[in-house]
Amino acid sequence: MRVEIWSDIACPFCYIGKRSFDEALARFEHADDVEVIWRSYQLGPGMPKEISGDIYDVLAAKYGGTREQAREMNGRVAAAAEAVGLDCDFDSIQPTNTLDAHRLVQLAAAAGRQGEAEELLFEAYFRDGLNVSHASVLERISAVLGLDRGDVAELLEGDGFSQQVADEQEQANELGISAVPTFVFDRASAVQGAQSSDLLLEALRTAWNSSTASSQTGPT
Repeated sequence: MRVEIWSDIACPFCYIGKRSFDEALARFEHADDVEVIWRSYQLGPGMPKEISGDIYDVLAAKYGGTREQAREMNGRVAAAAEAVGLDCDFDSIQPTNTLDAHRLVQLAAAAGRQGEAEELLFEAYFRDGLNVSHASVLERISAVLGLDRGDVAELLEGDGFSQQVADEQEQANELGISAVPTFVFDRASAVQGAQSSDLLLEALRTAWNSSTASSQTGPT
């Protein structure tokens, strides 16, 4: 069974959703037969790599509210993250364009390290307050992943995987995905949002049973 997860590095709900999905998959009876693919989705494709304000300024401008409202909203998100064992330091977040981070995830996929790349990028952005568009940050993460230094340098100096990132965003649009995270099971069913591990486990089991029933029935 294939599970595709549309996600953005700068989305706290995607970080929470990943933790819940990881827990659900660890409890799933057929986990070894599940292929997990992380798909790129940029919530702010027009975001510059460097901005003068902080995350509260960005959110206030995006939603038309105040800095205090943005701070209160992030306080609730931080509490939700803490509930699943995540540490998010919103005061230290450096808002940035996530294209290069997504391109690194695509490169990591070829080495079978895509999920780990997502986790390290989430940690860098939400926990460590690092700018995930900076080459030095991406190089450091690449080293932890054991990616080839030459491949990483070529990626960061060029535009490798940029088209794939754009294509996956377009795929999301075609599938009617307008918010992340979205978990798609065999392109037959989907779950959206930072759901609980119990709900995601139920979705895995339902999708598996449906897939198994279809394969057993076969063409008539």
